[in-house]
Order: sequence, then C-alpha cells, then structure tokens
Amino acid sequence: MKGGILPAKRRWKGLVIAVLGLVLLSLLVPLVFLLGLHNGFHSSGYTTPQHSSASDDESTHVDDLMQRLEPTFPKDFGENIVVGKAENKTAGFPLLDGLPKERLGVNSTGVGDLAKAKQSTGVGDLEKTKQSTDVGDLGKTKQSTGVGDLAKAKQSTGVGDLAQTKQSTGVGDLGKKKQSTDVGSTPGATENIRDIDEGEKLCELKFGSYCLWRRNHKEKVNDFTVRKMKDLLYVARAYYPSIAKLPALDKLSHEMKQNIQDFERVLSVTTVDKDLPPLIDQKLPKMEAVIAQAKACRVDCSNVDKKFRQLVDLTEDEATFHMRQSAFLYQLAVQTMPKSHHCLSMRLTVEYFRGPPPDIDQSLAERHLNPDLHHFIIFSSNVLASSAVINSTVTHAKESENQVFHVVTDRQNYFAMKLWFSRNKYMEATVEVLNIEDHKLENNKASTSIHLSLPEEYRVSFHKVDGPPTTEYLSVFSHSHYLLPEIFPSLKKVVVLDDDIIVQRDLSVLWGINMDGKVNGAVQCCSVRLIQLQKLFADKRLDETSCAWMSGLNVIDLVRWREQDISGRYLKLVTEMNSEEAVALRASLLTFQGELYALDDKWVLSGLGYNYGVDIETVKNARVLHYNGNMKPWLELGIRDYTVSWRKFLNQENQFLSDCNIN
Repeated sequence: MKGGILPAKRRWKGLVIAVLGLVLLSLLVPLVFLLGLHNGFHSSGYTTPQHSSASDDESTHVDDLMQRLEPTFPKDFGENIVVGKAENKTAGFPLLDGLPKERLGVNSTGVGDLAKAKQSTGVGDLEKTKQSTDVGDLGKTKQSTGVGDLAKAKQSTGVGDLAQTKQSTGVGDLGKKKQSTDVGSTPGATENIRDIDEGEKLCELKFGSYCLWRRNHKEKVNDFTVRKMKDLLYVARAYYPSIAKLPALDKLSHEMKQNIQDFERVLSVTTVDKDLPPLIDQKLPKMEAVIAQAKACRVDCSNVDKKFRQLVDLTEDEATFHMRQSAFLYQLAVQTMPKSHHCLSMRLTVEYFRGPPPDIDQSLAERHLNPDLHHFIIFSSNVLASSAVINSTVTHAKESENQVFHVVTDRQNYFAMKLWFSRNKYMEATVEVLNIEDHKLENNKASTSIHLSLPEEYRVSFHKVDGPPTTEYLSVFSHSHYLLPEIFPSLKKVVVLDDDIIVQRDLSVLWGINMDGKVNGAVQCCSVRLIQLQKLFADKRLDETSCAWMSGLNVIDLVRWREQDISGRYLKLVTEMNSEEAVALRASLLTFQGELYALDDKWVLSGLGYNYGVDIETVKNARVLHYNGNMKPWLELGIRDYTVSWRKFLNQENQFLSDCNIN
C-alpha cells in the first residue's frame, strides 16, 4: 500500500504546483501587460520596438480606412497630373477617403452608364497620382479624406508640370483624392520660395482644403511650460540608456528614471499650462539638475546620438500620423450630413405620411410643362440647400410668376422635399419635386435602376518649375445631368443650378442670351486649359484654346442638346473610359468641347467653400455666389464670413427648423 500511496501523493503535489503556477501567471501576465501599456517605452526612459510597432499598426489601420473610403488612380497613371474628386454634398453620400498614404494621389467617381451613377468619396487628397477625393482633399478628393489626397508627381520638361487632384470631399479630402512621387519644383526654384508658403502649398496638395481650414483656425495655446517639460523629457530619455549601463552611476540612474516617470505621468494628462499640478515648478529644476549631471558623465556619444535619432524619427512619425488623422476627421465632418439636417429630413418624411398627400393643382402641373416659362433645374438631396437656392432666386427676380423650379432628388429624400415645398411658398414661383428613381427612360433597360448623382467637384493642382504648386477647384456635371432631355422632353431651354449657390441678382436676362448655337452656357476657368490635362485624355484630340468650365450656373439649350446628341456622346466616352478614373471630369470636358458658350466671369463668384481670401464687399456685390469646395455653408465647418449670405435665406421661424435646432 505504501508503494501505491506515495506516487498518488506526488501526483497530487504536482497538480497543486501546476495550478499555483497557472494562477501566478494569470496574475502576472495581465499586470505586466497593463504596466507595459501604461508606460510604453517611457517606463524605462527610452524607445522600445513595441511602441513603434503599435504606432505602425495604428498608421496601417488609418491607411486601410483611407483606402477603403476612397478610390485611387493606378500607380502609372500620369506622371505630372494628379486628379482627385471631392464629393462635397453631405446628404446621402458615402464616407470619404481614408487616411492617405504618403504621396499625392488622384480620386475619381466610378464609371457607369447614364442610368447608373457610381458615387465615390475620399477624404482629403490621397497619395499616388490620384486626387482627393483629393483628402480629400481626394483622386476624386473627395476630398483625399482620408486623410487627404496625396499625389506624387514627377517633374517633366513637357508643357507645364501638372498635378490634378480631385476633391472629394478630402479629407481627403480623409477625401476627392490621390497620388505618389515626390511633388516639388526644381531645387533652384524651391530655394527662392519662402519655406512657410511652400509648406502650405504642398500641404494643400497633399491634404486638400483641410490645410486651408487648419491654417485659419489655429488657436494660440499657452503651453510654454508643457513644451519645456517635453524638451527636458526628450533629452533625459536620450541619456538614460547610457547612464543605466554604468554601475557606478546607479544613484543618478535611479534619480533620472524617477524624474522621467514623473514627467511622463504629468504630460499624459496635460496639454496646456493651466492644467499642470501646483508643484510642477519644483520638478523642473530637479530634472534640469539631473540632465546636467548626465551630460557631465563620460558616456558613449554614439549611443546618445542613436537614441536622439530614434526619438526624432518617432516624433516625426507621430506628427505625421496625427496630421493624417486630423485630415481624415475633417473629411469625415464635411462629408457627413449634420445631425440637425438628418432630423429635419426624418421629421418631414414622418409628417408627410401622417396626413393626406398634398393636393396637386392641375394649373400648376401645366406650368411644369410650359416651355415659354423660365425653368430652373436643381439636382439635390438637401432640403435646406435647395430651398435656399430657390428662395434667393425668387427674392431677386423681377417677375417670379414666370419662374418654375424642378428639384430632382432621390427616393430617400423625395417625401421630405415634397412636404417642405408644398408648405412653403416662394412668392409667385412654382416648385415641382421629382424622384429620379421613378422615371422610366426610353433608352434605359427596365432592369437598370436610375440613381441620383450630384455635381462632382475636383481639385486640380499644377506643379511649377519656378514656384510652389497652384490649385484650382472645379465642379462639373454628374451622370444624372445627362438625363435632362429625357426627364424634361417638353422643355427647350433651362438653367441648371447647383444646390450650393446663392443668387443675388435677377436671372431673367439669361433667357435672352444668344448662345450662337452652343449647347452649354457656363463660366469658364481658363487657369485650367484642356491642353494642360492632355495626359488625362490619352490620344483624344484637344483644342489648345479650350478652357475647363464650371457647373453651378449653366444655361442649357435642350433643343441643340438633342440635335447634337450630347447624352449619346457622353455615354460613348464613359464606355470608352470604363476602366479609368475621373470619368465624370474627363467625359464632361470632352463632351462639351466646341459646344460651350462662355458666360461673363462676373456672373458667378466661386471658391466660397475653400477660399478664405475673398473680400466681403466682393461677396456682397456678386451676382451669384458658389460655395464650391468642402466647407459648405450649411456645415459647422463653413467659412463664417460667407455663410451669412446663405443663412439669411432660411426661414428661422419655421417650426421644423426650431425643433431640429437649425439656426
């Protein structure tokens, strides 16, 4: 029996030891893990691989977000051109670019036929020859949300170095959006430019309008002591590893480690001087004394130098990451419908179904088809934006009874708009709300659904040999605009308005313009000529004198449109570009080449959605204000000096606006 009992006791003791070991490990491992997270590389006073790895993981996660939220151009697309698309409309849009990689990039909308419109967003301008969705700005910058559209463009000896970036929308653009090869002018030219100006230009090229917003919203922060503490901590971390290796300096090593941990503890919860603890003035002299002792010791300078370099690299990586993260959040903000606007849309929709549908006056229905009246077309999914456009137009009209507005929207916003425009009157004008998804088009297959696509915006950046890159923001027709002849078969001449404009003069004179047989009357942007975008159009023949044009205010001759088969021409180009990016931009510019009537530049003042430098008196005297860019007037990020002109056309006494806290 003895022989049988002893082995059992040994087994029992072995199990007890094993269980105790597991319990001990279960306590120690989480403890070590938590301490590691709390202190990171700071606990020992120098950088550790784990912390760097964690930072890389965060950066990779951000990059993945940016890539997922914003499309990009192929790496070999265009050496000097960066095109990014920025979807700036907030209602019903997909999110923009994710965080950008590290070079410029181009973004664009997807390709589809007339009945199908792919929407693409980016956050800011993203990297490799795409633009933002610029961030982005974004490729289609869309806004490069992401954080930004980045585009690295090689310099060439051809006709002007060009980097075209599409906005998005960047974040981009985190984004219309993005590309990749170092962007810059020749070294000789760069030396002649002030670093701060060049930095701002390159930042805009990389991250789109986020950089403009950041520059104009910098706040003066009282953090002198905090920055001094960070500098001391920086130096202490560099010396600590070398001091810790010397046994004779154990006391100094312990004291230095204690000071490092104290500083880390304070800085982990403090960003400005007012948040510092009361006794911080006593800690600074102690740290300075410890550092002075460390500098007086004989240590291996190569180790200190190596540690300084590691800290510099880490700091630069963290700064880049936070910049890209901020650009992504900016693009997210400009691409997302405000909560108050979502509330308004939902309340209007619910109210619509609570009661009987609004009565349709037959006389009004006849006005909708009367070609002798002045017809305005607005493609929009934003109730307030389209309402502000109509209100501003009729307010300045000499004869509002001749005006008919057709608001083309999607099924999601149709009932909200229907109720809003049935309850709100706009002087003597007539307003019709149409659901584009309900229309059956002659040339459209029954199985193909029609989706609303809004005007698309692009950020175009040009690389110069003798200076920093310059940037222009363009907006063009989307796929839905090319359905105009089929949606309005009885109309002969219309004016197409974007929902981000405000009218400040009578527009009736537009119907008296002789367009010399041209189809599209638009304001041109001759700072961007088609020949400069040659690489975007491959083997297409371009007129060297043709300029890019802007949507926003367009006079359309539908009779000539049908005769010239503009829709068929556009559809053919879209089909040919099926596998390429920036389809809407390329196809629109080519479609109207030779069919464009240039309106006087005084008709439209553009850039109020990104340009902080427009004079207020110029804004007040302009005929039409165009808030193209990411900072739309209905967003909190809108430029306050210009949003005043937009907000005065809202009815602040409306109960729905009050209930949803829209002011």
